[in-house]
Amino acid sequence: MDEVFCNQCGHANPDDANFCSSCGAPLDVRGQDHTITLAPVDPESGPPSEEVSVAVDELPEGSGMLVVKRGPGAGSRFVLDKAVVSAGRHPRSDIFLDDVTVSRRHAELVARPGGYLLRDAGSLNGTYLNRERIEEAPVSNGDEIQIGRFKLVFLDTSTPTEAE
Repeated sequence: MDEVFCNQCGHANPDDANFCSSCGAPLDVRGQDHTITLAPVDPESGPPSEEVSVAVDELPEGSGMLVVKRGPGAGSRFVLDKAVVSAGRHPRSDIFLDDVTVSRRHAELVARPGGYLLRDAGSLNGTYLNRERIEEAPVSNGDEIQIGRFKLVFLDTSTPTEAE
């Protein structure tokens, strides 16, 4: 039996399949000869990270933003416009991160007079700030937050960046 390989995840599917049984991506089944190339991925660092560029001057003064650096939806931006912003897999989360590695109610970012505080909300896989697991910690401009497979960069307009 011939197989059709998914261009998204590389999974082998039956030749009569229209969608990948692993990731759900549509399969390209126009011709019989297909070649796919999958780049090797270092399990420690994941795929090469791309530079994140955001116009911070578009944010209101004193507000924060999270930008998805790595993970599903890379490049997505979330403005921190409430006193407490929730992040998780629950559809009513302020920052909805749809992945099984994320708890329904995973973490919270709390606005304080001196900046923002990142707090784990009892998640199963933990919340990481600059690659260290935390229960609660202040976040600074440029810090990396990891929630499940998502790596996010924290931007704060109330504190100047190192380049300024």
